Amino acid sequence: MGFKLGRRSRSRLKGVHPDLVAVLELAIARTPLDFTVLEGVRSLERQKELFASGASTTLNSRHLTGHAVDIAPLVGGKVSWAWPHYYRLETVIKQAADDLGVPITWGGDWKSFKDGPHWELKWSSYPKDSPKVERKEPKKWASKLHSFLLQSRSST
Repeated sequence: MGFKLGRRSRSRLKGVHPDLVAVLELAIARTPLDFTVLEGVRSLERQKELFASGASTTLNSRHLTGHAVDIAPLVGGKVSWAWPHYYRLETVIKQAADDLGVPITWGGDWKSFKDGPHWELKWSSYPKDSPKVERKEPKKWASKLHSFLLQSRSST
């Protein structure tokens, strides 16, 4: 354990809602399986391309508003598309979200068009127009995340 988000992953998180970023930060610190961020905020043009190719079923993606990310497990330093690896990440990411009180949805739980890399903030808690910038008052999870990260760094 003890992974960190790399420079490329961090750059791909620009514009992503800070609550989702916090979930990934906590998950990467806890996971026994490294992962990378494939995509965060997506342009409408890119979404249209994915829709046209069949790689997406919607033009109303949460990626357009910074409320979704696609991640992939890294095995031997390479992206893995094997479902067992996504199931290993599922447990850690869902626990991190639960610990931080951030409601999320995993594309791997969808009944049709399962999407293992896809994670998004729940629509009911984070409407399309919810702010992507940090709020002035700290979220309830901020001190929990800070404590965990300090504790994990001091134990290494």
